[in-house]
Amino acid sequence: MKILIADDSKVMRMLVRRALRQAGYGNAAITEACDGEEAYQAFVADPYINLVLSDWNMPVLDGFGLLENLRADGFRVPFVFVTTECTDQMRTKASVAGANRFIVKPFDAENVRFALCLLYTSPSPRDRQKSR
Repeated sequence: MKILIADDSKVMRMLVRRALRQAGYGNAAITEACDGEEAYQAFVADPYINLVLSDWNMPVLDGFGLLENLRADGFRVPFVFVTTECTDQMRTKASVAGANRFIVKPFDAENVRFALCLLYTSPSPRDRQKSR
């Protein structure tokens, strides 16, 4: 499994890595990005990334912009927001745009495990392929 973590905080990216390891994803290859634009470029450059974990608020291109760009280009990779802000309006906006889940900060390994378990046991799994 290859996971892309997008967050403008290096400390938060380290915390997400640790939570993934503790949640049983220690063997995953991780790519990090400090903003949505860097994350988008990393995703396009690596055809094997199959999960995106992204903060909502980031400079250059925010997480919602990253999601919109990926979906506009036809990528259906599972997309999970990891963010401190999680209003009903944000959830609805993200869901309509194609986000799969939210993990609310602060979080622990159990929150990550639960969100990813729900993601991968969903009755309508999404894959990384472009829709044609």
